[in-house]
Amino acid sequence: MMLVSLTVGKVDAGVAVLLTEDKRLIEFPSILLPPDISSGSIVDITVGRNLKAESDSAAAFHSLQSNIFRTFGQRTPSPPTLRNRNATQTSVVLEWDPIDTATAELRSLTLYRNGSKAGTIPKPTEVHSTKLSGLAVDTEYVFHLVLKTSAGTYSSDKLKVQTHKMTDLSGITITPGHMPSALRESLQVTVERIGAKIVDTVRIDTTHFVCTEGRGPAWEKAVENNIPVVVPDWIKGCEREGRIVGVRGYYLNADPRLRQIGAGASQSPSQQQQQQVRSPPMPSPRTEVTPPTPERPHRQRSNEEQRRTPPPVPPKHDDSEEEDEDEKSEVETPPEPKSQVEAEEQKVRTEDLKPAADSEDESEEEEEPSASNSKAVEAGLPIRGKPGQASVQDEEEDDGSFQEVKL
Repeated sequence: MMLVSLTVGKVDAGVAVLLTEDKRLIEFPSILLPPDISSGSIVDITVGRNLKAESDSAAAFHSLQSNIFRTFGQRTPSPPTLRNRNATQTSVVLEWDPIDTATAELRSLTLYRNGSKAGTIPKPTEVHSTKLSGLAVDTEYVFHLVLKTSAGTYSSDKLKVQTHKMTDLSGITITPGHMPSALRESLQVTVERIGAKIVDTVRIDTTHFVCTEGRGPAWEKAVENNIPVVVPDWIKGCEREGRIVGVRGYYLNADPRLRQIGAGASQSPSQQQQQQVRSPPMPSPRTEVTPPTPERPHRQRSNEEQRRTPPPVPPKHDDSEEEDEDEKSEVETPPEPKSQVEAEEQKVRTEDLKPAADSEDESEEEEEPSASNSKAVEAGLPIRGKPGQASVQDEEEDDGSFQEVKL
């Protein structure tokens, strides 16, 4: 115990200022001082240590620390464990163990793909799997989960997943629906033969729902989850082609003609037929043969056509060429005729030496018999035209000859 005498310096409503002998100031609660004191009053204060109170306070503090340690200090959140549940050509189904945050508060659970954020998992305490679609065929991906809590951030180990090739059918997981029992047994054998899997219920890793009748709770759940509903022939088609085939022609109510048959078939038969109709085949190379020009029939020109037809113009020749021809070849002069008939015949033969018309139309057309031709007819000689025109010939005039009639 210790007795201390202090002088009251100032008294306020709540706090009184006390002065020590060495001129130190102490603020003391006014409620603990006697009510009749004022400035200048001297008060005695007795000070002593309460050991029991100290012991009780230390025990309470240690008890609180122990309780906090047992509640929050012995267990910490666990990093998530990521696994590959199923992989196909273009999708991956990932799953993980239930999230253990111990006593910490869960903030978020995020999935990363190849180091980039792929998305946040909704309701991480209830959802333990996810499906990623639209991936590339035969490609390796790296996934990991990041768990954020009030006690810190925890990351899972990185998981490498390789998508399947088109010829790998092990990723197919089907759920059978309503179908005949014999067909179901055959489907079971085919699935085992190609290495696929069959599950009885519609799950997140179900890739196809196979049935022949669209009814039942399983079918409704498959439609709700956008799972392709196909007929058993789709499995047969995959086995036949040795690769996964498109489901367009194998939907429950699809036209069978839309199915792709053949390993290299990239178009349906109807599309190929439409393409053939739109693009006609290219003609094969061949040698073009020009058909012969048909001969025009002979006809006799009318008087009006004879009047309209201008007389033929003899071809122009160079004078030097004519002189050369005159020097090289001379036309023999026929002998004098002895009778009138011979004179007429001599006249006709002389006219043959004159040049014929150049135009084909003029050589084929004939004029009406003139007065001189009438005399030739009476004398029994061949009928001739005007000088410079072709005479009437027989039907066979390819060689340019004609028949003469002699008496």
